[in-house]
Amino acid sequence: MKKDPSVNVLGGPLELCSIAPLTGFFRDGHCNTCAEDSGSHTVCAVMTAEFLAYSKYVGNDLSTPRPEFRFPGLKPGDRWCLCAARFMQAHDEGCAPKVRLEATHARAAEIAPLEVLQLYAT
Repeated sequence: MKKDPSVNVLGGPLELCSIAPLTGFFRDGHCNTCAEDSGSHTVCAVMTAEFLAYSKYVGNDLSTPRPEFRFPGLKPGDRWCLCAARFMQAHDEGCAPKVRLEATHARAAEIAPLEVLQLYAT
């Protein structure tokens, strides 16, 4: 798999999202992406209790640990490379998490407009 260029939505170098917990489609701590990343795991989101509850409600439980996948479970304050479509869904429902723009991949803007991402910038 060939990574797309590591550029953030602001046009600069893509910054680290999180290594604790380790995130990203490539599990490299960055919200890098490629053609095989059908979910577009490109938004560096800062988890909130409200968003975690919402995500669980819509069928994507991010808070329960899954040791078999080396997934510790997320808690408020954790950063995670979130699918851009899930971010937009949460935005539409009024419970989107905060976003680190410097660590959000430029490809996120193909699904989540920069103007929307900026509303949640930390």
